[in-house]
Amino acid sequence: MKIAVFSTCQYDEEFLSRFNTGHELSFFTVPLTGDTARLADGFDAICVFVNDSINAAVLNHLHENGLKLIVLRCAGFNNVDMATATRLGIPVLRVPAYSPEAVAEHAMALILTLNRKTHKAYNRVREGNFSLERLMGFNLHGRKIAVIGTGNIGAAFCRILTGFGCRISAHDLYPSAALKETGVHYGSLEDTLADADVVALHCPLTEQTNHLINAESLKLFKQGAMLINTSRGGLIDTKAVIEALKTGQLGALGLDVYEQEGKLFFHDRSEDVIQDDLITRLISFPNVLITSHQGFFTKEAMEEIARTTFGNLDAFAKGEALINRVK
Repeated sequence: MKIAVFSTCQYDEEFLSRFNTGHELSFFTVPLTGDTARLADGFDAICVFVNDSINAAVLNHLHENGLKLIVLRCAGFNNVDMATATRLGIPVLRVPAYSPEAVAEHAMALILTLNRKTHKAYNRVREGNFSLERLMGFNLHGRKIAVIGTGNIGAAFCRILTGFGCRISAHDLYPSAALKETGVHYGSLEDTLADADVVALHCPLTEQTNHLINAESLKLFKQGAMLINTSRGGLIDTKAVIEALKTGQLGALGLDVYEQEGKLFFHDRSEDVIQDDLITRLISFPNVLITSHQGFFTKEAMEEIARTTFGNLDAFAKGEALINRVK
């Protein structure tokens, strides 16, 4: 099959080329948008990532120009207009579980760094400052951690928390019997957030979860609690979170995703004047730690993404069952 691969970096080309099962790949560094959709004219399929925009206009254009298939190099599909794709008869295939541990471990890294302030200690020592002033953290052992969403990644995160001896409270529309057996307590969103020292988001972005963390839900947080998001940026109302940081209602914030990340993440903007006032405000807080959507970025995850992507392509080409189709 002839595949147009969008939003590619060097590592994408490396892993996809290494695991290619015989398809013709054309790599484009630009994201898929209405302005760049013409680049995929005449291709059988597109291979896209989290910040590509596969809206109705893009889908209609691609369908008119021969598109047969969409393959996602990720688990989330909130950037795809599924209603239009279904109407046009274009299957959408994803990578549902490339490495849950990769994202879960990164979420834990954000918690530990913010709590024990190791990033600040590192910079201090390099400057000859060996003081411990303002570096005090708290024991995670025995603390209540709220986990919103216990799918593959949330479950992996809960297993990590168990090893730290945390009290785990979770909220999910489909509670896991296996996690319950390990001591995870499920409850309503309100009960889960109440008195939690850390709130970690591991749920998908849907119409129901868009801005799940907002001015009202932040009032349910324990004063000074930590918020971690390694899922999707749209789960958080950024303006409301900034206000909560300013008042001290929110004690710390760790983000690996950001609602307006499309024009920033995965690119070197070090020589640019950042035009996004919200992220520049977030960066100014001493109790905020932001990474640029790197939670998935491990060798094991990249290999699994490539394997599953080509498995999806091969299944479609051979007329086999599409086990990773988004429905």
